Amino acid sequence: MFYIYSIGLLFGGLSIINLVFSYQTKHIQHLFWPTLQFQLFMLPLFLIANMCIGYGIRYGYKATDQLGYTLIFSKCLEILISLGVAYLFLKEVPTWKNWVGIGVIAVGIFLVKQK
Repeated sequence: MFYIYSIGLLFGGLSIINLVFSYQTKHIQHLFWPTLQFQLFMLPLFLIANMCIGYGIRYGYKATDQLGYTLIFSKCLEILISLGVAYLFLKEVPTWKNWVGIGVIAVGIFLVKQK
């Protein structure tokens, strides 16, 4: 059950952060004051996202007893979310290099999980 909690919380928190920054890149002016105002409005969302990520890491550690594996998995999940958000906001289609990079990370997760 900890696996489900961990994946759900990590996915939610990482999605919030990636969506906020993607929205800022696409729709907020690149001047200091509009960016600061937007970031101040987003503080409650960042608090929720940080709590989700923190508890997602905690539950992942409880499920696996390996912090390294949990952190590597969360980075892989973040990359997948980033690819999805980049397509959603900027219509960027992942190239073969992106998939090779994800494959390298997947091999790394497999190697970390070995005893």
